[in-house]
Amino acid sequence: MEDSAAAGDRAGSSSGRGSARRAAGLRALRAAAPGDADRLLIATLSIRGGPGVWASAFSRTHPDVQLEVLNQSQVDAKVSVSDYWMSGGPPGVWAPEIRGYRDVVKVDALAGVGEGSLYRVTYRNPPVVYLYRELGVPLQFPIRIQAGVLRFEVVSRYSEFQRILAYARSVDPDSQVVSIRRTPLRSHLPALTGPQQSLLERAMAAGYFAVPREITLTDLAKDLNRSKSSVSEAIALIEKKLLESALRASSLMP
Repeated sequence: MEDSAAAGDRAGSSSGRGSARRAAGLRALRAAAPGDADRLLIATLSIRGGPGVWASAFSRTHPDVQLEVLNQSQVDAKVSVSDYWMSGGPPGVWAPEIRGYRDVVKVDALAGVGEGSLYRVTYRNPPVVYLYRELGVPLQFPIRIQAGVLRFEVVSRYSEFQRILAYARSVDPDSQVVSIRRTPLRSHLPALTGPQQSLLERAMAAGYFAVPREITLTDLAKDLNRSKSSVSEAIALIEKKLLESALRASSLMP
């Protein structure tokens, strides 16, 4: 059995590596701090999920199972529903276990897909959902989870990202900024025309894309002094471009 000095050396080395990673992440964050309001900060975070989140607890129990959170919709102020792809096992095999977690309200086994299965899980919101709502920052999907560690992308302004990072560090002091960069807003979006860009920005400012939606299509059209049908068609074209851009980006991922 190893002596305490050797164990202490190894612990100190591991702690040193963790501190070095955190310091490197903070240096990158400071370097990426935008100098103007029309900048987005795009970062990938890795965080060990906290207690009370079923997916984190489940993946710690089954470290070989890969989970991907594909979406999220609000049921009410305190409850959401998401679709999860989970590797391994026939459809429905994990449903009884998932139902046993205290924050889970309902589980539906949907279908087998590829080397895994789809589940629709209704659950009580973890604190991070309320933080994102407060900031008005959309969740980015998919969120990948394995062995209790979540890996996800944040697209926000610098001040908003500071709040998200502070939350991550409160849950997991060893959370890491895996990558970070900054970019002008227009370069992050697909090639929208000038009128489309203007409509998107005004609709976002009015809360049309907020969850829950803060303005109806009818009221948005009135504010823009346009017909409801023309605004609906214009937004549909914008959403199509956004979707096509996201699909192109995902097809390039390894």
